[in-house]
Amino acid sequence: MLRENISPRWHIYPDNAEISTRLAAAITRMAAEAVARRGAFHLVVAGGNTPRAAYVHLPALGSDWQHWHIYHGDERCLAVDAAERNSVMLEATWLSQVPIPRTQIHHIPAERGAQEAARIYAEVLPRQPFDLVLLGLGEDGHTASLFPGHDWGQDTHTPATLAIFDAAKAPAERVSLSAWRLRQTRALFFLVCGAGKQNALRAWLQNAPIPATTVGSDADVWLDMAAWPETLPETR
Repeated sequence: MLRENISPRWHIYPDNAEISTRLAAAITRMAAEAVARRGAFHLVVAGGNTPRAAYVHLPALGSDWQHWHIYHGDERCLAVDAAERNSVMLEATWLSQVPIPRTQIHHIPAERGAQEAARIYAEVLPRQPFDLVLLGLGEDGHTASLFPGHDWGQDTHTPATLAIFDAAKAPAERVSLSAWRLRQTRALFFLVCGAGKQNALRAWLQNAPIPATTVGSDADVWLDMAAWPETLPETR
């Protein structure tokens, strides 16, 4: 294990706007520290609206872009230019505006189908731990494309990437990093915003068997006040 804590740390902010500015500052600070110590910054990005607002701030804050390495936690198996793809969002909001070498931006080739894309992407991932992994939390408790009731790849003997054909949300075909590979990181942030996430967060607090409970057992959870459950569980 790279991190010693054994329970999540909950950081509650007023709204997504404050989370986005704080998160962008934290990412750039951690990047500078990683580059100074190890010569590179390996970041796993999340899709969705919560991190999107933070990515918008990064072009004005970041530096040493030639040392950044970008990976995805998951991707939808859609055409390469489909608006719903995480890669398309990331390019539009951030990556097209900064000089990260293209050989260091590792989009999942999900347009090739889940099986082939998962195989290719497993070979792209670094052998060393990531420096930072960003993840979201779905209303059903899923994270990346790891859904409740499905295989999350918790065992270290399973592949680092998973080909998914029956995701609970469309599109059904996706590629995701496995639970154990997501946890191989120096820092892990969950981003949770909106009242629609209260049930999932309550389940997490109750240690329910959802992917977030397993992957984020020692994560830093950044959430807004709307996401915090109004009725807390008896035990935490």
